[in-house]
Amino acid sequence: MAILERYDEGAVARLTLNAPERINALSDAMLAALQAEFETLKDQSHIRAVTLGGAGKAFCAGHDLKEMTAGRQAEDGGKAYFHDLFERCTKVMLSIRALPQPVIAHPHGIATAAGCQLVASCDMAVAARGTRFGVNGVNIGLFCSTPMVALSRNIPRKQAFEMLTTGDFIDADRAQELGLINRVVDIDELDTAAFNLAETVASKLGTAVRVGKEAFYNQIEMSLDQAYAYAGNVMVENMLNNDTEEGIGAFIEKRPPNWEQ
Repeated sequence: MAILERYDEGAVARLTLNAPERINALSDAMLAALQAEFETLKDQSHIRAVTLGGAGKAFCAGHDLKEMTAGRQAEDGGKAYFHDLFERCTKVMLSIRALPQPVIAHPHGIATAAGCQLVASCDMAVAARGTRFGVNGVNIGLFCSTPMVALSRNIPRKQAFEMLTTGDFIDADRAQELGLINRVVDIDELDTAAFNLAETVASKLGTAVRVGKEAFYNQIEMSLDQAYAYAGNVMVENMLNNDTEEGIGAFIEKRPPNWEQ
């Protein structure tokens, strides 16, 4: 049984964290499987959107604490292991951003610590009603510093700081209010809702979405004038795409576009 399952449905790749007995913890094996899959997906232009869910009763409980405890037994107290662990985890999170395809998380149950980071690192998220989100490391003496990076880029800083310092959970409705997730649906509608959103994205011109995702994240780190200058150049290149010309022509002529890509 694979620790990360993949099932393709049309232009959508559906990924499932598949270690329910460990609440889909981001173990060494899980991180490796995610990284390998993202490396594969980045070169698969026929895939235009990705969904990411979790098997069992919950989405993801964060890092594997048993593995982390074992890592501390090294002669250096685990320093080298922990540096490597958090570098590998960061690489996975950054790989989501670098993927040309939008990635839609669909958490249920809980998404805690690095599991919450995983949701925050995805481009969009649809959550089951009742899902709880937290960066709870502070409760065991470990401040969630790396999850903080993704979380604080999704929700307002005071709310992020409160979550980080109290270790309290927020529910799905609150997560939507704050901007951590896009939608809340009943648990029996979760997979369908995530797939429908992915299918909508996948129905668009693939080259336009790929260019747009990269531009979205690049411009958001820039000053306003730099962002407009950069985005203007991106639009010029987009307009020169033959498929974009076809899309505009089809809209004017009130017919479906005949895109090549």
